[in-house]
Amino acid sequence: MVIDKIINNNIVSAFDEKGLEVVIMGRGIGFQMKRGQEVPAEKIEKVFRIKSQSIAEQLKELLAKMPLEQVQISNEIISYANKTMKLKLNQSIYVTLTDHISFAISRCKKGIHLENALLWEIKRFYPQEFELGRYAVELVKKRLNVEMPEDEAGFIALHFVNAEYGTDIRDAVRFPNQVKEILGIVADELGIEMDEGSLHYERFLTHVKFLLQRIYRKELLEEEENEITEMMQRKYPREYSCSRKVADYIEQTADCKLSGEEVLYLTLHIRRVAMADSEDE
Repeated sequence: MVIDKIINNNIVSAFDEKGLEVVIMGRGIGFQMKRGQEVPAEKIEKVFRIKSQSIAEQLKELLAKMPLEQVQISNEIISYANKTMKLKLNQSIYVTLTDHISFAISRCKKGIHLENALLWEIKRFYPQEFELGRYAVELVKKRLNVEMPEDEAGFIALHFVNAEYGTDIRDAVRFPNQVKEILGIVADELGIEMDEGSLHYERFLTHVKFLLQRIYRKELLEEEENEITEMMQRKYPREYSCSRKVADYIEQTADCKLSGEEVLYLTLHIRRVAMADSEDE
């Protein structure tokens, strides 16, 4: 295989023997290497063969900033899922799970632990995926000595649930019109143009898709009093107002009622999109 681009010391983009682009991981595989050179076979740990060009670009963007140990952990979790549970996973899992694992490790190191309001439902309805989440939590503890709560196993499980639906999460096959309208509402309310190739866009799209799936499976969160919701409304009025408009649209088109908890999670994701846009300016 021939190197096309050095992403960092441990990640390179290359062309295989068939001329197809691949992303290759290995400790020191890109160190002092140049475009056009042969990839040192003895350093290859993982070859990512991503069919979707957009997912491949997102993966390269993500891996460029991430410690090798975290990438290795994510890859091992996915390999475990494929081998032991025979799951048919969308290749977007390499982006979404790796991104989440890195973010979760950073949070937990700082002592920030998020409560997973869906934990009971995840355990009940997705026991196989939850076991993968538990495996991931134990692997992180073993490799990096970072303690993660059970709630985190639930969040990780949701990434596998999402990856089992459809052939490409970006297509939002089941809900094309609703997804399009929701993205339009957010773009209009925030006054931004969403970058469909960015990780921030992919994170928000993932949340919207899973929310719509839960609506049609009657698995929405119940209404509960939540001081965090009130705080978010005061601290981020623009994003909260946007999330309420998204909620109103969903309620009208899906004949449902979104709880304050659901609106809270929408606000958090919309906030990330807003912050990403301001960073690009």
